[in-house]
Amino acid sequence: MHDHGIDLEPGLTLLEVPSPRSTIVHRLVCDRLAADSGGTAYWIDARNAAATHALYDCASSPRVLEGLQIARAFTAYQHHSLVREVVRRAGPRTSVIVAPNATSLYHDADLPEWEREDLLAATRETLAELGRALEVPVLVTTADADDAEYLAAVADDELACVRTREGRRLERQDGEAVTAGYWHGRYWQTTIPYWADVCGTVDAIDPVVAAHDEDLLEVTV
Repeated sequence: MHDHGIDLEPGLTLLEVPSPRSTIVHRLVCDRLAADSGGTAYWIDARNAAATHALYDCASSPRVLEGLQIARAFTAYQHHSLVREVVRRAGPRTSVIVAPNATSLYHDADLPEWEREDLLAATRETLAELGRALEVPVLVTTADADDAEYLAAVADDELACVRTREGRRLERQDGEAVTAGYWHGRYWQTTIPYWADVCGTVDAIDPVVAAHDEDLLEVTV
């Protein structure tokens, strides 16, 4: 994105997170909205992931969040209904659709096993098709390894948020880093590849030749 070199592609992206309330989701959504001025983001919330203070911490300015619409689900039925509602609302100006903890509510005890499978499958397929039909990024997250495998079956891209000694970074399945830096709390820790990407690289220059070119040396013949 605009600061950290992350670009969510159209289609369904699965992001494995270290915890259900990981703020990496907030950062990605805020970066997306900042890069796509005037766009709308739909956030289908589960397990109270959409913490207001985290969103404001991650946004470069409060104006960035003007296009964000959040709807909270507390049961699987509500979650599936919200997914279907977003299908009706999303359109050409939709910047990103995000569903953190996308499968979590479908494991609650109040949902019968026979209904759980059908409802979850319908939600998964709807989100996947929505991203492809509108050619818009749909970001779903999970902190559960089994659920990650289930969502990966329909995902167009897979990322993982990994904790390291330097901070958190995004990786692909093969361990390739997606970000040229690390998040450490509220701060972004840069790396040499990050600055090479931002500023470009230069060839080694002979200081004497450079000084001559700048008319800083007197040449006698």
